[in-house]
Amino acid sequence: MNGVLQSLRAPLFNPFYSCHMLNPAAFPVLRLFIVCLVLLYSPFCQADLVKTVERIKPAIVGIGSFQKLHSPPVNFLGTGFVVEDGLHAITNAHVISDLSSNTSKGSLIIMTGKGEKPELRNATIIALDKEHDLALLRFEGTALPAMKLGDAGTIKEGKLLAFTGFPIGMVLGFYPVTHRATISSITPVILPAQNARQLDAAKIRQLQKSAYKIFQLDGTAYPGNSGSPLYDPDTGEVYGVVNMVFIKGKKESILSDPSGISYAIPANYVIDLLKQGGF
Repeated sequence: MNGVLQSLRAPLFNPFYSCHMLNPAAFPVLRLFIVCLVLLYSPFCQADLVKTVERIKPAIVGIGSFQKLHSPPVNFLGTGFVVEDGLHAITNAHVISDLSSNTSKGSLIIMTGKGEKPELRNATIIALDKEHDLALLRFEGTALPAMKLGDAGTIKEGKLLAFTGFPIGMVLGFYPVTHRATISSITPVILPAQNARQLDAAKIRQLQKSAYKIFQLDGTAYPGNSGSPLYDPDTGEVYGVVNMVFIKGKKESILSDPSGISYAIPANYVIDLLKQGGF
């Protein structure tokens, strides 16, 4: 096997081989390899994402709760993104789980704009899909720019995407942050337990259902990224919603020692939720 690998590798990649030592049959492959490198590092590829981020940032909102008598009155919970008529937003169901069942936690709000003082708008829950960890909200005020949804069924492993959100909340002000991410796997939502003790009631109920597929990302997300749109860097079309981060050690290490492995719910389930909400 080593001999085969060497014979394939040496003519193409060994810098000490001169041109006349190359097998002529390897020229098309070599040209393709060089073109791929040029495209990968081309500034035009970077420019596409720059333009897309500039276009979609007004559609990225913060999700939080508001309690007038508390200090501070605003509690940041996660990220969301605007859809459809510009007055609705998508986020994760777990982001608003406390507010959906307990009004003493404060009123639900979305935050828009940027800087030290974002605009706060009252919001209401229109539809919930707890199985797929999605929520549809409606907020007050004038319409905001909306993001378009793509067909998540067309996404393949190896696809390069991006996500934008508020990874550490409002610690440094209200400024959305963008990360690149590669679809490293399309995997069942249930992660295998290392032993029987890790199979709690919720996991067993999920196992009894037909496990749906989610995107595993080679990209670093943080707790504040929950609800962030996963989108195409060229078109800005949303293909998923970031909802989980793999933690290597203790929960406290998520910021200091991130695993670089994150997960996202395919956007086709967002389309189903919008239908439930009347769209």
